[in-house]
Amino acid sequence: MRVYLPATAADLREERGVGPRWAHAVTAALRGALPDEDDEGLEMSATLAAADESVERLAADGSVPRRIVIAAEVPDASVRAPEVLGEDQLETAVEVVAPVPWSAVVAIFVDEPDAADDVAAAAGGDEAALERAAERDLLWYDAVELADLRRELAG
Repeated sequence: MRVYLPATAADLREERGVGPRWAHAVTAALRGALPDEDDEGLEMSATLAAADESVERLAADGSVPRRIVIAAEVPDASVRAPEVLGEDQLETAVEVVAPVPWSAVVAIFVDEPDAADDVAAAAGGDEAALERAAERDLLWYDAVELADLRRELAG
């Protein structure tokens, strides 16, 4: 199953991969909520949900203020869909219950450097800044570019 993991620069530095966490995916609930959307649109919805959650993770760990989403292919057994969505959970919500090794990562999405001010303000609770950040495109990186991203986000 393809999952979209909200992440921070600190997560990218983990040598063994990304630990278990709430993530986002194209779920049956999402398909039901957006019946006219094609697969690409549904995947974008899951990616953007993970990007918003990345901002929350940034607020907690103080990493470089750029949204990061890690797209990975994981075994279905590693993912649990909530039986009932909490009031603050989206139709894309899934729980990844096993570590995700870097070998399972297919792409990494990252804000461009110019987004840092808005993302930092959003992590501090500024709703207008969160909306501005959400309007920005995430840059796509192939998984083989992980080392380059680590260096870029180390500063």
